[in-house]
Amino acid sequence: MSRFTVHDLPFAGLKMPGLKLVERQRLGDHRGFLSRLFCAEELAKAGWLSPIAQINHTMTARKGTVRGLHFQHPPHAEMKLVSCIRGEVWDVAVDLRADSPSFLAWHAERLSAENGRALLIPEGFAHGFQALTDEAELLYCHSAAYAPGAEAGLNPVDPVLAIAWPLEIAEMSERDRAHPLIGTGFVGVRL
Repeated sequence: MSRFTVHDLPFAGLKMPGLKLVERQRLGDHRGFLSRLFCAEELAKAGWLSPIAQINHTMTARKGTVRGLHFQHPPHAEMKLVSCIRGEVWDVAVDLRADSPSFLAWHAERLSAENGRALLIPEGFAHGFQALTDEAELLYCHSAAYAPGAEAGLNPVDPVLAIAWPLEIAEMSERDRAHPLIGTGFVGVRL
């Protein structure tokens, strides 16, 4: 019995190859529920073929805060499985693959503790989110370890991307605010 339903995600009618919405099946009764967050066997069918290299847990204190858009350059590019375990976020993935038909397109999903959804983000995508509630908590499974020399980011308010953040941005780190704009020569990543 599968514990996940996996959906390919489109942008303007195009598939964004590798970007998937994962809906977890909850088994429960009056005591509560059990929800599987990761299963290598089942998620291999969705494209996750590497072992988990890291699992990170974040808490964003203030509603409206934007974090991201982060990625790692090859050969340290990583897949991410992002799940919200408390509160709600608007989770965004941006296709950075230079040869992709959806290059620089973005897709967003509401992830929450209530809806049990996760975003499976392939290598070659940037990732960020906006907290829609105070004290929003995320769990990230990463296919590659953090490599400081390979980390990079896009500016979350870049007008070329034109991400329609659902709330006024309440906070953003100086590091994220300082990420370059695409118009300054960003050519994408090659995997």
